[in-house]
Amino acid sequence: MAEAAAQGKQTHGFQTEVKQLLQLMIHSLYSNKEIFLRELISNAADASDKLRFEALSNNDLYENDGQLRVRVTFDETKNTITIDDNGIGMTQQEAAEHLGTIAKSGTADFFKNLSGDKAKDSQLIGQFGVGFYSAFIVADKVVVRSRKAGDDASAGVEWTSEGEGEFTLETITKENRGTEITLFLSEEEKEFANNWKLREIIKKYSDHISTPVEMWKEGTPESEGEDGEKIAATPGEWEVINKADALWTLDKSELEDKDYQEFYKHISHDFDDPMTWAHNKVEGNSEYTSLLYIPKKAPFDLWNRDKQRGLKLYVQRVFIMDDAEQFMPTYLRFVKGLIDSNDLPLNVSREILQDNKITQTLRKGCTTRVLKMLDRMGKNDKENYQTFWNEFGQVLKEGPAEDMVNKEAIAKLLRFASTHTEDATQSVGFVDYIERMKEGQDKIYYIVADSYEAAKNNPALEIFRKKGVEVVLMYDRIDEWLLSHLNEFDGKSLVSVTRGDLDLGDLDDEETKKAQEEADKTFESSVARMKAVLTDNVKEVKVSHRLTDSPACIVTDNADMSPQMIELMKQMGQPVPDVKPVFEVNMEHELVKHVDQVQDEEQYKQWVEVLLDQATLAERGTLTDPGSFVKRMNDLMLSLTK
Repeated sequence: MAEAAAQGKQTHGFQTEVKQLLQLMIHSLYSNKEIFLRELISNAADASDKLRFEALSNNDLYENDGQLRVRVTFDETKNTITIDDNGIGMTQQEAAEHLGTIAKSGTADFFKNLSGDKAKDSQLIGQFGVGFYSAFIVADKVVVRSRKAGDDASAGVEWTSEGEGEFTLETITKENRGTEITLFLSEEEKEFANNWKLREIIKKYSDHISTPVEMWKEGTPESEGEDGEKIAATPGEWEVINKADALWTLDKSELEDKDYQEFYKHISHDFDDPMTWAHNKVEGNSEYTSLLYIPKKAPFDLWNRDKQRGLKLYVQRVFIMDDAEQFMPTYLRFVKGLIDSNDLPLNVSREILQDNKITQTLRKGCTTRVLKMLDRMGKNDKENYQTFWNEFGQVLKEGPAEDMVNKEAIAKLLRFASTHTEDATQSVGFVDYIERMKEGQDKIYYIVADSYEAAKNNPALEIFRKKGVEVVLMYDRIDEWLLSHLNEFDGKSLVSVTRGDLDLGDLDDEETKKAQEEADKTFESSVARMKAVLTDNVKEVKVSHRLTDSPACIVTDNADMSPQMIELMKQMGQPVPDVKPVFEVNMEHELVKHVDQVQDEEQYKQWVEVLLDQATLAERGTLTDPGSFVKRMNDLMLSLTK
């Protein structure tokens, strides 16, 4: 690039790579036009921070004006917007370098020169290099007038470009230090030269920048009140638009619950107070602050996994993006809040995060924080946690499949119904279950069904009720999917009471086990006779050791897919195998004894098929051919009347 002239006006061409990138950046890089103001205000606030640090060693740089601020003005007639700061300013050489090279960041260079406490305490926010050029999203022409703090008024510089590949540099006289950027808006972007619009954008994106952002508030003339009294005129004044204090940067001891609650409503647009929150500052290899909230109510589109969700992202108090999903896993998509990082790397648009060690560290930290917050609530505030579970429990059940690292922590948060409560409310956790386990019990027993009633009344529970062993009752659509990724908790295996051979371990004494073996031998011929009838319908026929009151039940072989998983796969449009159940018969039941004595083979066949249909109804709630079942029942009832 040609050297900037000390006097006069010179025209320069952008560096080759800049010229190629400029049009792409202007037309394609940013997804939201209004963020141009965020970028320019961020740069202006950054200039104030630079001056603050430089002035630590040279107070004269303040030039008797130590009140740092950013001012935004507009002119509807001229269709312009001006962003003016009294920060560090630029020399001609700096303007040529920094405004003529998209990839170069003056702030990055400045930050490298800091050390010690200065670097740790700095609030530099413009380490991105391309924010200034977002001005061309809305402007046909941009004029920058600047003077370096401490330089003579005659050493000012004016940089002008229409974003087409050239810019001009001219030496000017500028009385005040700092930088003034004027945007000549394109015809279709006139809406931005509007007082209300600019205030709205500042509040949205720059509310928590520490540097005050001001706009001019018109005064009022002297007027007369309703009773004829004189109302004095008020002068015009510069009004601070942003709060200029970031709640999450304050110490928790300075904040009350109502402060957190009001801020939650501000960022979430929720009318209710949050259920709970966690506010934490992390220091170390990665420095960041997180403020995470759990809402009271689920949004209507909670189950739309394609909807973009996530935390609000700030970098040094500057709002960067909504829904930064990189910091929160999908199964925690109900969490609201923000994360403010000191050193998070972003891509050139500041809108799409790069997946690297820092983002992964922040994601891990935020995830762990939420899980601990929920665990604490589950232990100390069961009523509130039950409210949370009723709203978000099914979403949390996605966790073990998605987050293997935190599988045990997520499992502690899960709640289900159980035979202990005899209630459909999902209030029993695995920790509670283990505390109530019988002596000699080393497994967590569960059943998955299509409804609470179907689970509670399943014949497979009979032996457990007899022995007083608690069984977890699962009936949510997602439960079978959950259990395919969660097979143990705290070293205890999760065992389905409707799968394979029932093994009660030490819950059965040696006498019971011996009696079961003898029963298997005693009824071998009866089982073989039933199997001959049901060869095409079942995988196997067995003597049941889990039934006490019912005549028969069906269970799923350990190697086969459960009925609930088959149904889930069908609903997803996935092909599923043809799985036959294992038919278990309670040979001590009076009805089964009666059937076993039937000599008419045709009638025997009908009885056995009815037993299978009844067992299928009890387990699955439906039959493939209910008409045939009704006909068999009618025939058998008529035969009994003869």
